[in-house]
Amino acid sequence: MINNFPTLKVEGLTVYQGSYLAVRDVSFELFSGTNTAIVGPNGAGKSTLVQAVLDLIPRSAGKIEILGRPITRLENLRHQLGYMPQNFIFDRSFPICVSELVGLGWVCSSPSNSVTSGGETRKKFSFGGLRGSSREKSAAVAEALRRTDAYHLRNQAIGTLSGGQLKRVLLAYCLVMPRKLLVLDEAFAGVDVQGAADFYTLLNELKQEEGWTVLQVCHDIDMVSHYCDRVICFNQTIVCTGIPEVALSPQNLLATYGPAFSRYQHNH
Repeated sequence: MINNFPTLKVEGLTVYQGSYLAVRDVSFELFSGTNTAIVGPNGAGKSTLVQAVLDLIPRSAGKIEILGRPITRLENLRHQLGYMPQNFIFDRSFPICVSELVGLGWVCSSPSNSVTSGGETRKKFSFGGLRGSSREKSAAVAEALRRTDAYHLRNQAIGTLSGGQLKRVLLAYCLVMPRKLLVLDEAFAGVDVQGAADFYTLLNELKQEEGWTVLQVCHDIDMVSHYCDRVICFNQTIVCTGIPEVALSPQNLLATYGPAFSRYQHNH
């Protein structure tokens, strides 16, 4: 179900990286139960855009509201955001199993998820403390792993997981407690075509069940056209936006990618 109140509202977002204008005057709204893809060429600023939306990097101008609050004042609502970066970098020898990793998503509902150092409070998207009893936490972890078809991996060391398995485990991490907004930055990098299609199917099932608002960066136009509700064609600024049938027209793709763009078809 799509609500009238936006989960995410972005107005006039502009980001400079040094003297380089990476994101220019971007505005859009996202609603519950939708899956929106950002597509565009390499170097277009897509990852910069989502990182700025999440307040992970500074913005030069613009307003961002999540769940009706300015991003700078989310406080204890920050745990309702899930973020899957393009590269989940970790020490593969680190002795932590899948269940333990997913359990780190069981964050405190209060106080604010922040770190204070030297009088300065810094926001973070990181691992919180326990919420509720150990039994409740264990049950939530098991259920999240079952719903992402990763329960059989629960005792496996995370360093032994394949790319596709790791994506499912990270999705379970986002699922272990209720969240409203899920942001994925090229989450399917390193996953084969069938694995990505399976993940997309699972993501959309969970989106409907949980009422998630999904925003993702994706390079695969065919995957986007099959599985996403809306598309933002982006190259430093929004070129066009709309349903896939409209936004992904040859004319819009040419305007977004330029004359060198080639569209690769996949068999699903």
